[in-house]
Amino acid sequence: MGKCHPCPSLKSLSSRIGGMLCNYGSSSKYKKLDSKLERKMIEMKGSASGQSNFKSIDSIILRFPQFREGLRNLRGVFKQYDEDSNGTIDREELNRCLEKLQLHFTKEEVEDLFHSCDIDGSEGIQFNEFIVLLCLIYLLMKPSSSPDNTLKMHSLQLEATFDTIVEAFLFLDKNGDGKLNKKDVMKALNEASPWKRSPARVTRTRFKEMDWDKNGKVSFREFLFAFINWVGIESDEELPDSGT
Repeated sequence: MGKCHPCPSLKSLSSRIGGMLCNYGSSSKYKKLDSKLERKMIEMKGSASGQSNFKSIDSIILRFPQFREGLRNLRGVFKQYDEDSNGTIDREELNRCLEKLQLHFTKEEVEDLFHSCDIDGSEGIQFNEFIVLLCLIYLLMKPSSSPDNTLKMHSLQLEATFDTIVEAFLFLDKNGDGKLNKKDVMKALNEASPWKRSPARVTRTRFKEMDWDKNGKVSFREFLFAFINWVGIESDEELPDSGT
C-alpha cells in the first residue's frame, strides 16, 4: 500500500483547510458535538457486528465517483437556502433551512452545528461545510435501532451516500472507540496487502491530513471534512455562476 494515493488534493489539504481550522480555535469548541458523534459511532459500530462492504482503502477509493455524484446533488439544495446568493448560508438562512426540513433544534444546538461546520470562521456555511452539516444532522438524528424510521433527507441517493461515508469511517475505526488514531489508519492502509506494509511516513501523512487540531485522534467531523476534499466535490464542478 506504499503507492496508495487517494486523491491529488491530499497534499494540499492541510494548507487549504487544515491550517484554517488549527488557527481558528481550540478543539474545546467542538468537544460537545464531537462527543455526541463519538457515542453515535460506537453505537453504530456495535450494531454493524463487524460487517462492512469495504475491505481496503482501495475499495473506498473506487467508490469516489459515486460519492461525488451523490453529494453534488446537494448543490441545488444549497442554492435554495442561500437566499441572497452570496455563496454562504448565514445563521438566519440556516434556521429557515432547518425549519423547511422540519428539523427541530434548540438555539444552542444550532450554534454548535454552525460553529462546528464553519471551519474558516467566516460566519457563513459554504457548500462543502453545508454537506458536512447535513451529514452530521442525518447521523445524529438517525435512530440506529430503527432503520425504517430514519430522518428523511428527501433523497434516497443522498441518504445512501451518507450511510456509505459512515461505513467508510467505521471500517477505519478498527478498535470501535468512535474515533481514529494512527494505529487505525496504519491497519487500514495495510488491510489489502499486509505483506506490502505502508511506510510509516505515508501513514503519518495520511493521519496528519485528517487530524487538523493535532490532538492525536480524528473525530467523524474531521474525517468528513477530509473525505469530502479527497472525493473532490469541487474539483471539476462546471457551473455558469461558479465564479460568484
